Amino acid sequence: MRRSARAGAAVVLVAAVLGGTGAAAGQANPAARWTLTAPGAAARAGGAPVARVELDGGRLTLSVRRGGTTVLEPSALGVETGHGDFTAGLRFAGISQRPVHDEYTTKVGKRLHHVLDAAETTLHLRGPGGRPMDVVFRVAADGVGYRYVFPTPNWVTVVGEASEFAVPRAADSYLLPYDNGRGDYESVHVHKPVGEQAPAEYGYPALFRVGDSWLSIMESDVDGRYGGSRLTLDGKSRFKLTLPDPAEVARGPLATPWRTLVVGDLATVTESDLVTDLASPSKFADTSWIKPGAAAWSWWAEGTGDLALQKKYVDYASKQGWAYNLVDSGWNADWIPELVRYSRERGVGTWLWVRWQTIDTDSERERLFAQYRDWGAVGLKIDFVESDGQDRMRWYDAVLAAAAKYHLMLNFHGAPIPRGIERTWPQVMSVEAVKGAEGTKPKPGRTPFPIEHYLTLPFTRNLTGSMDFTPVTFSGVRPNSDAAELALSVVYESGVQHFADSPASYAKYPLAERLLRAVPTAWDETELVAGEPGKLAVLARRSGTEWYLGAITAGDPGRVTAPLGFLPAGDWLAEVYGDGADGKLALTTQRVNSTTGLTVPTARNGGFTVRFCPAGGADKVTCSGAN
Repeated sequence: MRRSARAGAAVVLVAAVLGGTGAAAGQANPAARWTLTAPGAAARAGGAPVARVELDGGRLTLSVRRGGTTVLEPSALGVETGHGDFTAGLRFAGISQRPVHDEYTTKVGKRLHHVLDAAETTLHLRGPGGRPMDVVFRVAADGVGYRYVFPTPNWVTVVGEASEFAVPRAADSYLLPYDNGRGDYESVHVHKPVGEQAPAEYGYPALFRVGDSWLSIMESDVDGRYGGSRLTLDGKSRFKLTLPDPAEVARGPLATPWRTLVVGDLATVTESDLVTDLASPSKFADTSWIKPGAAAWSWWAEGTGDLALQKKYVDYASKQGWAYNLVDSGWNADWIPELVRYSRERGVGTWLWVRWQTIDTDSERERLFAQYRDWGAVGLKIDFVESDGQDRMRWYDAVLAAAAKYHLMLNFHGAPIPRGIERTWPQVMSVEAVKGAEGTKPKPGRTPFPIEHYLTLPFTRNLTGSMDFTPVTFSGVRPNSDAAELALSVVYESGVQHFADSPASYAKYPLAERLLRAVPTAWDETELVAGEPGKLAVLARRSGTEWYLGAITAGDPGRVTAPLGFLPAGDWLAEVYGDGADGKLALTTQRVNSTTGLTVPTARNGGFTVRFCPAGGADKVTCSGAN
């Protein structure tokens, strides 16, 4: 939930109300309508979404509006199971309501402390033979979530969902083609009106602009009980929820994942915590061993190589003050213990690459995780996961539990998107699930990604969890300026941020090294300052008492003005790392406050990064620890 929404939230009575025609329990297919609203000041001011649920002719539908704009037209709800069809012939059996107030912390994300205030409504329904199904709705200031619950102790087999999302045909959309062969979410978004998008499968998040409102469709709280779904666009602008398997099978009571609609202005959608708000609480209490941080990574620039190469990257990480070194594929167990000892002596932790099939059984996990821990490794990059199916989600459950047991942090590559996992399993520092900088590694015939790709990710992929793009690759094949590439260290959020270029390349950019020695990877707050997907992204993030601002643009040279209302009162020193007149990085400093704006010139496809620290005395000219 956005900070502005949280400020007015309190524990209040649920604002969801029964409207329209009432329905007595047990009546045969009565027509009934429920209007569900968020609690608190945001709902009263009209900025929060309003959900309308209707049961008519035995079929259940959901629509959502914000102010005078309908962002979701009436869309079917329901589930088809092996013991009955709960998509039609539904009977109302009762309603229950409660306020939900939740506070929790994460180790990564848009912020570390989260507060949820929502109104929860549960519709108790009866399907074939009087069998029960509940539909649980939560409405908050930043969106709507719903899930199906089968309150039976018996096994439940789901063979399909009627769930659909009828987005207005004229809405603008940013959709990610789903690669069914890989399931790794490494495509480029397609930007078109909904009515012009190809009928095909698309991955989450799906982003839409409907009039003056924005809608992001995602899901939350996926584990071994159910596979991770995707969207299939039919020829009528309806997005059908598609399951990955012929059947999802679990012992009841079964609660499906949350179908999640984040709704608001672009800032609300970008800053929303709804995916983590709806996820299950942490599976363990002691998170003291989990430490986000920056990492060196040799694979991108020089391969994994041998012990000597790895020591070079450890030395560079130590020089830069980075927490970690990632040893990718090709490492040798004969020299890893020596490397870990060498790294520890220099204050650098070691991450190790593993293929998911290597840890596919309980016995493999117990043996190898114990060995990695005994060596002194702090984390694992697990690669080639490539599936959303229920079997793979059960594998995730086992891997996550074993990694927590042995105090190993995790980073998943070639993997599906995170869906609130950083709340349930706080040791997950990042997930790839993006067409990232691996695709900019120089090789013959390689062409740059479209610049719009860089500027769409802050409003799509990164909204569903930490994103291991592996940014700041100055020697890569890329379309942006050096200053814009450096700004990715702030614009893209990842609990472990792998700066992927070589020490020799970074040595050519001493100003970049200066910033990268200071920039955090865990943030206390995040605010969207300005933005338009594909064109402009300006985000401000706070760590402790300092703020950072990252800005990236598309198109011709120009100037970007960033309002500084996010800064607390008082004077601040702004260190601006921007596009110089000669195309190289340039550093300027100035004193600013929350009432001033900051205007910075940008090169073609340019950008800038700003580090803000309290100004202190008049003689202060740099932020501490910057040199």
